[in-house]
Amino acid sequence: MAPGDPVRRRLCVRPGAVVTLTLSPRLDDKRWTSVLSSAPALVVASAWRVDGHGTGHATLRCAGIRGGTAEVTASAKAPDVAGAARPVFTLDMSVVPYPQEG
Repeated sequence: MAPGDPVRRRLCVRPGAVVTLTLSPRLDDKRWTSVLSSAPALVVASAWRVDGHGTGHATLRCAGIRGGTAEVTASAKAPDVAGAARPVFTLDMSVVPYPQEG
């Protein structure tokens, strides 16, 4: 996600896919805080980190067999403000199995 991009995107992948999510540094006073999956049995968000330039990085690993949908949300908040971070970007992931023959 880069400044000016839509705050909600869609992605369709096959089971077993590994996606690298890169979130560009924010232009406001907020900082990336986390990436979470609504269906961790289907899409697991791991290797979350924010580098020294403010770019967020996560690896999204999809289940190897089954299909379904998951919302992956990235949250951000101002570092000097109390309270919980709020989701500011959502990736709607659809995991679609290969057709079965027979």
